[in-house]
Formats: sequence, C-alpha cells, structure tokens
Amino acid sequence: MQSIYKALTEIVDEEFVSNQKEELYIYSQDPGMMEPHEPDYVVMPKTTEEVQRIVKLANEEKIPIVPVGGALSLSGLVIPHQGGIVMDLRRMDQVLEVNEESRYIVFEAGVTTGKLKAYLDKFHPSLRFSVPDAPPSATVVGNIVIHGQGRLTQQYGFNSDMVTGLEIVLPTGEVCKIGSGSISPYWFSLAPLPDLAGLFLGWFGTTGVITKMGLKLYPNKKLRDIEVFLVQDPDLVPDVIHRATHTEMSEDIFTGAQPYPPVFKDIIMIGILLTGDSEEELEFKRKMIWNALRCHIDSKEGGFMAMTPEIKQELLEMPTSSTTRFADVMKGGGFEYCGPIIPVEKFPEAFRSLLEITSKYGITFGHAGRVIGRSHCMMFSFGYPFNRADPDNIERTKNALHDTNVVSLDIGGVPWKPETPAQKMILERMDKNTLDLMLRIKKVLDPNGIMNPGNWEVE
Repeated sequence: MQSIYKALTEIVDEEFVSNQKEELYIYSQDPGMMEPHEPDYVVMPKTTEEVQRIVKLANEEKIPIVPVGGALSLSGLVIPHQGGIVMDLRRMDQVLEVNEESRYIVFEAGVTTGKLKAYLDKFHPSLRFSVPDAPPSATVVGNIVIHGQGRLTQQYGFNSDMVTGLEIVLPTGEVCKIGSGSISPYWFSLAPLPDLAGLFLGWFGTTGVITKMGLKLYPNKKLRDIEVFLVQDPDLVPDVIHRATHTEMSEDIFTGAQPYPPVFKDIIMIGILLTGDSEEELEFKRKMIWNALRCHIDSKEGGFMAMTPEIKQELLEMPTSSTTRFADVMKGGGFEYCGPIIPVEKFPEAFRSLLEITSKYGITFGHAGRVIGRSHCMMFSFGYPFNRADPDNIERTKNALHDTNVVSLDIGGVPWKPETPAQKMILERMDKNTLDLMLRIKKVLDPNGIMNPGNWEVE
C-alpha cells in the first residue's frame, strides 16, 4: 500500500495525493442514497500525461480507479465500490480553444459548468452552451458522460449529442483522440468518421478517462423570456408539449410539480422558454405559442400563469436554483433525483406513479422534466428529499427508489443515470445480444477490470 502511495506522489506533487481518513471520507459518498465506500487513495492530476501514468500504474497493479468530476450524480456513480484510486480531475480546468466561426469549444475534463458559462460570458458573449440545471460546480464532462440535459436540449437533443471530439486515456494507458481532432487540428465534428464516442458516453467511466472534450456552441440571443402554462390534468401534458414543440419557437420546455408551497399543490407547470434578438422576435414567438395552445385556454383546461418579475427572473436562471433549494426541503441534507427517459405520451402514467409511490411511503416529492428534441422524448424525474438523520425516512425513500425504477422500466422508459441496483434491472431486461456486445467491448477496452468497477457489471 505504501509503495502505491509513493508511486502516486512521484507522478503528481505530494500535496495532490492523499490517503488520510478525513479526505477519503469526502470521496466515499454523494448526496444520494447509495452506501458509502472509501477509496484507498485520492489523486488530483493536472495533465493528460499524469492521468496516463496513473492509469498505467493502476492497470499494472490491478487497482480499481474511479474518475471523478463534480460527484453530483446523486446516484453513486463515482462511489468507489471496490476501493482503489479516486482520480479527481478538477485541476484539469483549462479552456483550450474557442472557434467562433465554427462555433465549438475545446476544454479539459475538470472545467465546471459555472466556469465555462462565466468564460463565454466574458470572452465570447455571442456564444453559449447547453447549461444543465445542476450546481455550477458540476463538470461539463460529467454531465455529458451521463447523457445529461440542459437549456438547449429541446432544440438539439441530449448534451452528449453536442460533442464534437474527445481525448481519452484508455484503461491500458494509451491516449487516443476521437472525431475530426484525430486527423485535423480542428475539433469540429465526430462525423464522418466511425462514431467511437459512444464507447465512452453513458458508460460512467468504465471504459476510459475523458481528459479533453470538444463541444458545439450556439448563438447567445440578446433577450430571454418565459411563459408558464398550468394544467391540473396530467393527461393534457403530452398534447400541450406536442403543440408547443410543433411551433419550433421555444428554446427549452420543462415540466414541474411539487406539493410545496401549497399554492402549487395539484398543479403541473409547463415552462416554455423563448429567446430572440429583438422584442419583435420575442413577441412573434410568444403569439405563436399562445395561438398553439388557444384550444386549451378556450376550454378552460389550462392557462398561462401571471408572474411577478421576481418569479420570472428565478425561472430564467441558468442553472435554476429552485431545484437545489427544494432538494433540502426536509432539512436533512439528502436528495435522490432519479427517473427515466420516456416517450412524452407516457407522462400521465409516470406522473400518477409518482403520486402513488410517494403516498404509499409517506414521503414528499419534487418533479422536474425536460423535453428532448422536438418532443422526441423527455426526461421525467422523481425527486425525493430525505432526512439523513432519520433512519425510517431513509428506509421509506429507498423503497420508493426501488419502486420508481420498476415503474420506469414497466412503462417503457429507461432509467437515467441509474444507481447500481437500477443498472442491474436494466441489464436483466436488456436484449441478450446487446448485453453480450457490452461485455465484449468492456473486456477489450478494460481487460483487467480496473475502471470504476461496480458500474455496468455485465458478467
């Protein structure tokens, strides 16, 4: 054990390696419900070369290694289930290139969403990226590795669909580039080459360590506004979304529901974000949206919410802070944020299941959803705040989480950023040939099984 510690200090400065109990504790858990497991070492590399040397050491010694960004998945995806080395990538925080003409950016794996947004606002204010509703300390790469969503996914798909290139350290230590950057100085696209990025996106760090990423940027419109449509009947939500997306006027469409404060009880909110470079453009888009939903207004089945400037400003935040505040509504420091990617037409079934599960276990909830593409699918979250100091509340929330994963699969959805029990449910239901393909890929890329073991265990 001491020899491994010494080897790590020879790769990075001693101040960036630790085996101290209090520091290992920090990396043993996240705010979700998964059981903590301490690593044996924590190391913070600064360069791709240092990452490569650490991975080679782990592969030679057959030591588990877990790459970590912000550790905010809430589903234990970077908890070191088998100990070993946690590799914290947050020192790798440099923006390397912005190409304004081709609208892409290249940055290191530790760059946070807060830093990237601030960087673009200051140096390239005409450009923006798809900001997720996560704390600013979440890393951009971490969000994309789990197929996260952001404020542009209603137009362009998952944030992982916006990747233009990757630099990867493979589990055996080789460094490779994927996309146009593998043959060109320009990281503008994954196409038309074979799309190898899929070997690393959605795999939760079990196939390699992403050290650099290229990402599409988009025009940053001068003006932003929001309309919020309210309904009580969940059966109406798919039609509202379908009509709103058919106009192609919105930047982002999200759903929300929660029992607190009481004014929101039994109400489903559908937020429709609009952007433009002039008031005339915003007004045109607003009229298009209102006209598209006129039938629901006339029937008195739904209507637009009047908002104070303060409420509107809060809803326009990037990222939105209201979700973070609700996460600690139990004042116990725990929050489990789970749920599936579903066809939009499954919203009513998912919503009623949410109410049934929370009623069954006597817990509270917060729902937030996001439309992906032109209503191609949506993320439907079941958010469960819980009190870490209340064992009974924890147990009831764990049971709710299990039922949520079962329901998510039963209605035809796919659990998003699934914790290990949900991963096992997915693998049990997966097409057997697909499962075999995943196993073969994993064995080829990671023959010694060192990369984030405990996740996507397909054997």
